[in-house]
Amino acid sequence: MGAAVARQLTTKGHDVLYASSGRSADTQARAEWAGLTDASTPAALARHSDIVLSICPPHAAADVARGVEGFRGIYVDANAVAPATVREIASLIEAGGGRMVDGGIIGGPPERRGTTRMYVSGKDAAAVTAVFEETALDVRTVADEVGVASALKMCYAAWTKGTSALLLGIRAVARSEGVEEALLAEWQESQAGLVDRSGAAARAAHNKGWRWHGEMEEIASTFATAGLPPGFHQAAAEIYARSPRPTSASSSDRPDAPLDQVLGALLMPPAPSVRPGEGPEGHGS
Repeated sequence: MGAAVARQLTTKGHDVLYASSGRSADTQARAEWAGLTDASTPAALARHSDIVLSICPPHAAADVARGVEGFRGIYVDANAVAPATVREIASLIEAGGGRMVDGGIIGGPPERRGTTRMYVSGKDAAAVTAVFEETALDVRTVADEVGVASALKMCYAAWTKGTSALLLGIRAVARSEGVEEALLAEWQESQAGLVDRSGAAARAAHNKGWRWHGEMEEIASTFATAGLPPGFHQAAAEIYARSPRPTSASSSDRPDAPLDQVLGALLMPPAPSVRPGEGPEGHGS
């Protein structure tokens, strides 16, 4: 996502920096594809930038902000985090003299108009909207208050990714109890689309579940802050935490391979908890 968003800016003629320190060869290849200039470290990137865009797994959002502490330009946190989390990040950025814009991206990596929107909020949101004019990323200002854009993102993903996790849990239980085929037959008759959607949910969880674990935790926190039960999305977080990450050894030409691998992982006893994505490659900017 970060490379695709950055490419929208480089193709429009903007100079866009990235920090290669601690990143993998794959990250560096994506940066080259996007036309980015290497600033080596986040601190060096901040010194030479007017706007910093943070697009990373949710659990790394605060660390990325701390990496540019003292930045005095516009800092855009475009991560899937709770309003309370983004307000904490805003406090850190503003304490160092920076200006905060809250962002929430809905859709896949932007490639053409009409597929991806970034909602922004904050007093400097208009400056971010202007930078992305005439690009494939549709940036929309929703409020002057930091936290509003993240709240919108949390509510949207609570349904899309939350219900996908629920479908995976249901299929896993049905498989465990020996009624999966009967359930699929009933879905085909009375709930058109659920069979295909559960398969798509498995493919997405197989490829991205390790990133969505933290997002579900942020949604649970958002619900709790609003006085609503957080358990729906705490359970979704565990579903995604158990989903296996793809490896060359797990690849298969069978179209149902991701489904079998995800359901198999869900039905195994959970391993000791380790936050998915930890390590240098879990921290993007």
